[in-house]
This record gives sequence, structure tokens and C-alpha cells, in this order.
Amino acid sequence: MTEQSKEPDQPSTTGTKPRSMGVALGHGVGAGILGMLVLTAVLVAGVPLMTGATAYTIADRSMAPALAPGALIVTQPVDVENIETGDVITYHPAVGDPAIVTHRVVGSAGDLLITKGDASAQPDPEPVGEEQVLGRLWYSVPMLGWVNAAVTGPWRVAALAAVVIAVCGYAAWILVSRSRSRR
Repeated sequence: MTEQSKEPDQPSTTGTKPRSMGVALGHGVGAGILGMLVLTAVLVAGVPLMTGATAYTIADRSMAPALAPGALIVTQPVDVENIETGDVITYHPAVGDPAIVTHRVVGSAGDLLITKGDASAQPDPEPVGEEQVLGRLWYSVPMLGWVNAAVTGPWRVAALAAVVIAVCGYAAWILVSRSRSRR
């Protein structure tokens, strides 16, 4: 019988160390959280800023279930002639009133729009004129409105800067850690 010689396990010649499951999981979780932060910043500030749209937060149940409280809505400016029955619009309830309402258009009366909240049985008491309309619903994201409401004014700029710094820092950390592992 011939005896086969056993060779000891040879170290890897690629120069990379096997990564532990914990490190890989940490990278994945970190990337996921960072991705969610970036997506939030883009949806809340980036897209509206780049397109001339405006982000609002639904604060009450008047449009439930379509738009629940806490939903982030983004509206685009639109000519009143392009608004149709069934569109959701955001408007001032009266000229000069700083309040903002988001309701569905259920009809028209001449140049005026008849609106109604989805959760309401009756149309709104006052029709909406062209000068009151702020825009038509473009998209909505459930629950993200609470972030939009919490991060307003100068805090919004700081939060966006923090997300950008976090993304750049994470990218630099990944590059440095990978270059170290290749050595």
C-alpha cells in the first residue's frame, strides 16, 4: 500500500483575511441605516429642492385612509386648468390665510374647485380659487412626515449636512478598512 503524504494547510495567497460574521453584519447594518438616512434626506429635501416642489406633513385624519397623519406629501405647482376631479391638492383655505389644507377635488363651479377630505361626508364649505392653490400631490411617503415636521428651518440644513458628512465618512471608512485588509 502506498502512503500518501499530507501537506499542511497553506495560507491564502490572496493576502486577504477572512472576515468574521460579526464584522460583515456590522457593515451591512451600518450600510442599511446610512442608506435609509440618505433616502430620507433625498425624499424630504433633495427631490423637492431640485424640482421646485414642496414637502408638507399630513397632520390630521381628514384624508385617511389615503393619507394618514404623519405622511409626507410632496406637491408640485400646477396650473388650475390642469387640475381634474380626483386630484389631491394643497391650498390655503382663504386668501391670505397661512393655514394649509390638503383635500381631494370632487368637482368645480366655474373657476372654483370643490374639495372634500376623503374622511368627510360633505364637501368643504368654501370652494377654492386659483390664487389659493399651492400645488397638486406628486407623491407621498407614510410616516416620513414626522421627520419633515421635526426637522424644519435651520435644523433641516444641519440635518442634511449631517447626512452628507455621514455618507462621506462611511465611504472613507470603507475605503481605508479595505485598503488595510489588502496589505
